[in-house]
Amino acid sequence: MPFLFKPNSMQRSTSYTIYFWVISLSLVVAKILFALRPEIDLFTEEAQYWLWSQNMAWHYYSKPPLVAVLNYISTGFLGNTELGVRINAILCGVGMSWVTFLFGRHLYSAKVGFWAAMILQAMPMWWLASTFHMTDSSLTFFWALSIYLAYRGMEDGKKSWWIGAGLAAAFGLMAKMVMILIFPLLLLYLIYTKSWKAQSQNYILFVLITLLGFIPALIWNWQNDFDTFKHLAALSGGGGGESKAFDVGKSFGQFFEYLGGQLAMISIFLLPLFVGAFRKVIQNQDRAKVYLLLPALMSWAAFAGLSFLTSIEVNWPVFAYGSLAILMAAWVCEQSLRWQRIRNWGVGLSIGLPLFFLLPDFTLMKSITPIKKAEKSAFRRMAGYEPLAERLVTLRDSLGIEDAYIFSETYHMASELSFYLPDHPQTYMLNMGARKNQFDLWPGLEQFVGKNEVGIFVSWNYDSPGEFADFQELIYEEQLPITFREESLRVATIQVWRKLERFNPYLPDTY
Repeated sequence: MPFLFKPNSMQRSTSYTIYFWVISLSLVVAKILFALRPEIDLFTEEAQYWLWSQNMAWHYYSKPPLVAVLNYISTGFLGNTELGVRINAILCGVGMSWVTFLFGRHLYSAKVGFWAAMILQAMPMWWLASTFHMTDSSLTFFWALSIYLAYRGMEDGKKSWWIGAGLAAAFGLMAKMVMILIFPLLLLYLIYTKSWKAQSQNYILFVLITLLGFIPALIWNWQNDFDTFKHLAALSGGGGGESKAFDVGKSFGQFFEYLGGQLAMISIFLLPLFVGAFRKVIQNQDRAKVYLLLPALMSWAAFAGLSFLTSIEVNWPVFAYGSLAILMAAWVCEQSLRWQRIRNWGVGLSIGLPLFFLLPDFTLMKSITPIKKAEKSAFRRMAGYEPLAERLVTLRDSLGIEDAYIFSETYHMASELSFYLPDHPQTYMLNMGARKNQFDLWPGLEQFVGKNEVGIFVSWNYDSPGEFADFQELIYEEQLPITFREESLRVATIQVWRKLERFNPYLPDTY
C-alpha cells in the first residue's frame, strides 16, 4: 500500500508546483505590461532610489544601499526604463511566493504550499512590494527566506541552514534596518520552545553573520554624523524639531488609522480566513503555527506602539506578514467545502481587482466615469513626469539653454525629472520647508551662486522659488497642464531663471 500511494502523492505535488508557476508567471507578465504602460511613470520613491543608483555610496540618508545596488545592476541590463527599475520588484515578488510555497509544502503539503502562495499573491502588501521597486521589495523577500531557513535550522540543528538564514538576513539588513527585528523574534521562539540551550551557538552564529549586513551603514554613518539614526529616531517620534505635548485624541486616531490600514494590507476578502486561522493558533498553540504567527504579531505590535507617538505608513510593518498566508492556507485546507469556496472567491477577487487596474484597458471598462476617476486617483503620483521632461527638452532647445540645470522644491520632482530627461542630468532640490533628505547631502544650488548660468524651476506646488533663491533675471515662464488618459490631472509651473545671486534655502531641524 505505501508503494501505491507514493506515485500519486508525487504526482499531486508536481501538479501543484506546475499550477504555482503558471499563475505566478502569468502575474509576472501582467506586471511587465503595467511597467510598459506609457501613461504611467515611476512612483516618486522609485525615482528617488533610481537616482541613488546614479550616485553609488555605502549607504544613503534614510535607507541602506541594496535598493540602489539592485537598480544599478538591473538598469545596466535593461536601460534606464520603468521595466529596468521594476524588474527588481517583480523578481522579489516571485521569490517571496516561491519561498512561501516551499515553506508551506515543507510544513504541511504541496496543496497547502500552493494555496499559501496564492493567498500571499492576493494580499495588497504583496502587490505593493512586488510591483513597485521600493526598499520593502527586497526586505520582504529576504525576511521570508531567512524565516524559512531559520526554521529548518531549528528543526534539525544543522549549521548550514543557520548560515543560509544569516546570509539572507544580512541582505535584508542592507535593504532596510527593520530587518533587525528577526533577532528578538527567533530568540523569543527558542525560549518558547525550550530550545535555547541546544540552539544557542547556532543562534549566535546567525546573529554574527547577519550583522555583516550592518557594516555599510556603520561606515557611512560614521562619516556623516550618524544622520540615519537621527532620521530613524525622528520617524519613531523622538528627536528633531520642537517637542509637543502628548495629544491623547490624536494618538488614538493614529492607532485606529494604523489598525484599519493593516487589515486592508491583508485584504478584506481574506479576513475571514485570517480570523479562523488566528483562533486556531490561540486554541491549540501548535509550534509551527505559533512560528508562522509570531513574525506578523511582533511587527504589528512594534509599530502599533509607535502609532501612538507618530503617524505610521501603511507599508512599514507588512514585510513580516507573509507567513500569515501559510497559516491561513493550512487552516482553510482542513475546513469544509463552503470555507474553501470563500477562500477561492477571496483569492480571486483580491488578485482580480489589482489586475484590472494595473493592466491596459483591454475591456474598455476603464472608460466608465467612476472607474476612470478611481484609476486617476490611484495613479496620480505616477503620472505627468515624462510629459514634463519632454516639455523641458523642447524649452531647452528653443531657448538655446541646453546646459541649464533643473531644480524643484521636492526630491520627488527632482528625481523624476532626472529619470525622464534623456541625458539623465543630476537635478537639484531647493529646500523650501521640507525635512532633511538625501539631496541635502549632495552638492546643491550653492555651486551656481554668482555664475551666469541658467536654472529651470519646476513645481506642482509653488509659482516661484520665492525668498529661498534670488536670480538676476526671469527669462521665461509657463503653466503646463498635465492630463491622465485625456483628463485634467494637475498644472506644473515652469520658470527659466538666469544667474543665481542669493541662495537662502530652508535649513531643516528635523530628520
